[in-house]
Amino acid sequence: MRIGLYGGSFNPAHLGHRHVTLMAMRRLGLNRVWWLVSPGNPLKNRKALPTVAARCAEAHRIARHPRIAVTGIEETLGVRFTVQTLRFLTRRCPGVHFVWIMGADSLGTFHRWKGSSEIARLVPIAIIDRPGSTMTPLSAPAARRMARARIPEKAAATLALHRPPAWTFLHGPRSSLSSTEIRNGMHGRSGVAASSRLQSPPDTANFIPSRRT
Repeated sequence: MRIGLYGGSFNPAHLGHRHVTLMAMRRLGLNRVWWLVSPGNPLKNRKALPTVAARCAEAHRIARHPRIAVTGIEETLGVRFTVQTLRFLTRRCPGVHFVWIMGADSLGTFHRWKGSSEIARLVPIAIIDRPGSTMTPLSAPAARRMARARIPEKAAATLALHRPPAWTFLHGPRSSLSSTEIRNGMHGRSGVAASSRLQSPPDTANFIPSRRT
């Protein structure tokens, strides 16, 4: 079993998350992807963050796919950091090939995550291209540190079976949707438009061609 782990605050979940998930599922040969709705990102301001239950409910509505599971397991476990979650899951499910999925913008700050080196030793990592984040993150400290463990994109379907550390960078149509912009839009005059973008099927206006590195 190959399972992708896609963590975040999902505040709110949107079609960009779904786009990333379906692309990772297809390109990495994953059987399932779990959306790990976090109690709160330690690197972000958690004031006025909706409850995990509320964010999970919205994520379920957006995901609408039989192979995408939404879970608030991190709140149940009482953990705050990704490395804690991965320790638990890899011990609890030793026969599962997990892959950590994250956007290219997160790669730029990955070296600041608690236990980032351990995360890279626990599971393979798939980096998904994002608008404005194609080139810079690849020169980030974490990318340089893991340079020798990078798997060619053409071999991405084998990533889950690689012994970590192993990672790849996936290019493809990129979603321009942003949880921050959606939150700001919902609190401003464009709230109706933002809400509509959340509820409508993906359209080509939301996706930007990728530059390969």
